[in-house]
Amino acid sequence: MNIDRVVEKYVPTKKQVFMLFFTSLEWMFVAAGVMVLSLTLPDILKELPDAIAVKGTIASSVFIGMLIGAFSSGLFSDLFGRKWANISYLVIGAIFTLLTGNAKTHETFITFRLISGIGYGGLLPVVNAYLTEFTAIRIRGRFLTLLESSWAIGSILMGLFTVLTLNTLGWRWSYYGLSIISISLLIIVLLLPESPKIAYLKKGKEGLEKVLGNKVSEEIEITKHVKVPFLSLFNREYLSQTIMIWTLWFSVSFVYYGLFVWAPKIFSSKGITPQSSLWYTFFMLVMQLPGYLLAAYLIEKIGRKKSTAFFFIGTAFSALLMASIASQIALLFSSVIISVFCLGAWGMVYAYTPELYPTKMRALGNGAAGVMARIAGILAPYYTAFVMDKTNSITLVMIPMAILTIISATFALIVGKETKGIPVE
Repeated sequence: MNIDRVVEKYVPTKKQVFMLFFTSLEWMFVAAGVMVLSLTLPDILKELPDAIAVKGTIASSVFIGMLIGAFSSGLFSDLFGRKWANISYLVIGAIFTLLTGNAKTHETFITFRLISGIGYGGLLPVVNAYLTEFTAIRIRGRFLTLLESSWAIGSILMGLFTVLTLNTLGWRWSYYGLSIISISLLIIVLLLPESPKIAYLKKGKEGLEKVLGNKVSEEIEITKHVKVPFLSLFNREYLSQTIMIWTLWFSVSFVYYGLFVWAPKIFSSKGITPQSSLWYTFFMLVMQLPGYLLAAYLIEKIGRKKSTAFFFIGTAFSALLMASIASQIALLFSSVIISVFCLGAWGMVYAYTPELYPTKMRALGNGAAGVMARIAGILAPYYTAFVMDKTNSITLVMIPMAILTIISATFALIVGKETKGIPVE
């Protein structure tokens, strides 16, 4: 019996929902840690000495760290298991989020923000692979999309806290509060079991039965545990899928971070007051959730390829709409539309990626794809800041983003393979 079928048979639905809930809490932590900068950046630039001169680096530093974390996570979790990789990256993120809130200079802020990014970037692919290996095939796509949708909830909660406390407690308490919350999250993660597939690969049937809490009577198909080099992602059987999924990750990340990190500045460029800009940005964060929920519905209804293309085409359309706006009302409307489609696209790539690779290289595949998102995350804030400083034009910001997402939609339709309902080795 394929080990996916073993998980389907021996892991009760209640336990799968339990794992979805607690991995979603981790996802919310990462989302809050990454997106907190969007709402606190204006105050940080005012308070830290000479910060305005390096605003692009301040905005991108977390993504440099996330690049390192994403690149290391695959190897680390394959060697030491999903659970201990999970714990390690969570601890890094928690400690350095606290230190970021205590930064007194822009140099220390950038340094601590970068290291906290290593925790955030490493955590995402590990948690993704972890839940994948605990979930039945028939609901895997929906669960992974729901996992990704918790990004919106984390962003919304962090955004609400920041908007309500920024003028009274200051920007630092957004970072302090997040770090305090992570302590209880760490206790929960310490109590979670290892992934069934990793338990089987490392300790055989005995290890698998311990994790499942059941005797497994069936013979399990043996998956040979071998070291997987990075270049294996470019083997003939994976090459087209690797190129396709990397393109998707890069483009959705470029649009998301290029837009959301500088959303208050974009709104202000249209004459919206700083306080109103914060609330406009918060409203954009809220409208991420419908995009994720729509993705969770469509992924199992019409499949991976069509759903992915739909959301990327929608992102392109809304980017062009945003590029052509002429009023504050139109800007708010277009920002809502792009939030729905862009975050639906995020949900799709997170659910789709782990299904393109077998167990032995799933974390590697997730981590490598995450690297592309981190590269885009590094470049996008610089890009938006540069274009807005030079031209103050939303149009010139959005048109390249629309082109990127159209290319991605085309790749998904032509190159992508449908994985709905197909067992993952």
